[in-house]
Amino acid sequence: MKGLVYGGPGVREWKDVPDPVIEKPTDVLVKMEATTICGSDLHVLKGDVPETPVGTVLGHEGVGVVTEVGDAVSSIKVGDRLLLSCMSTCGHCANCRKGLLSHCLGDEGAVGDAWAFGHYINGTQAEYVRVPYAETSSYRIPAGVSDRAAILLSDILPTGFEIGVQNGQVKPGDTVAIIGAGPVGLAAVATAGLQGAAKIISVDLDDNRLARAKEFGATAGVNSGAADWKEQLLAFTDGEGVDVAMEAVGIPPTLQMATEIVRPGGHVANIGVHGKPVEIAMQKLWTKNIGITMGLVNTTSLEMLLNLVAAGKLDVENFVTHEFSFDEFEKAYDVFANAAETKALKVLIR
Repeated sequence: MKGLVYGGPGVREWKDVPDPVIEKPTDVLVKMEATTICGSDLHVLKGDVPETPVGTVLGHEGVGVVTEVGDAVSSIKVGDRLLLSCMSTCGHCANCRKGLLSHCLGDEGAVGDAWAFGHYINGTQAEYVRVPYAETSSYRIPAGVSDRAAILLSDILPTGFEIGVQNGQVKPGDTVAIIGAGPVGLAAVATAGLQGAAKIISVDLDDNRLARAKEFGATAGVNSGAADWKEQLLAFTDGEGVDVAMEAVGIPPTLQMATEIVRPGGHVANIGVHGKPVEIAMQKLWTKNIGITMGLVNTTSLEMLLNLVAAGKLDVENFVTHEFSFDEFEKAYDVFANAAETKALKVLIR
């Protein structure tokens, strides 16, 4: 079979790799129908994730059809169409029982780190994939749910909802600001309404992304390149600040922005992946009773979000802006990596 292989920093190649096999009785094998590219894949390719071995097939999102099941698998059958979670979780260790699925203590990859696909083991950007802990790490896809919608549920929608909306404790009537209108920031925009947010303000440097945010539920957009961006944003709250500020970029200035626009008693939910330390003005924040959260997605909301998509209550297909075939993987990476020029959000690779 073929897979998109990490060949070391800056090196990727769609090439022949060994077919996966059942290694443990809880495994299934899946023929991939569709996958996508995540910013985390770009981090691996840059060499920012040194624990990923050279030769690893990338990718942790996908939809496919089961071709073989392990001896311990009873609820999944050959021919089932599955959504693969970005987290490989045993379901029964101490952390899984607490709902900390992302810190599963199982033995796929590093103990306490459930991001296995495309990180410690071969991932989903391939013609076939071995799915560990299949019964607790994959979901049967309801009829009528397209690849375009399902592919978003592996990672970005649960991430935006859990780490942004849930961690931020969004309540009915809240005013929410989401800094960063990339795929995960837009996932937070799309799901903030599920908790009853009254105003959803998208903040970004790109007017195109701000326009897209309104398609997914933002009630207003603020270009953070404007000299008066803060005044524009605070005007939506009569100068008091937002109830919840979410950071979905991953750089120090945007987290600082989030702490400056939240009202007393509010919440700052960090979703962005930070690569360097961030200085926080604790001397100003502690007297405002501000809660600051961060985390790695646990995918505990995945099934709920899948049900909403299946029921037509959450329309997310327009996140996919470009489609490619498997033999166009290299082109797909170029388009996704240059999103400012290509206006790519998520790419679907069939």
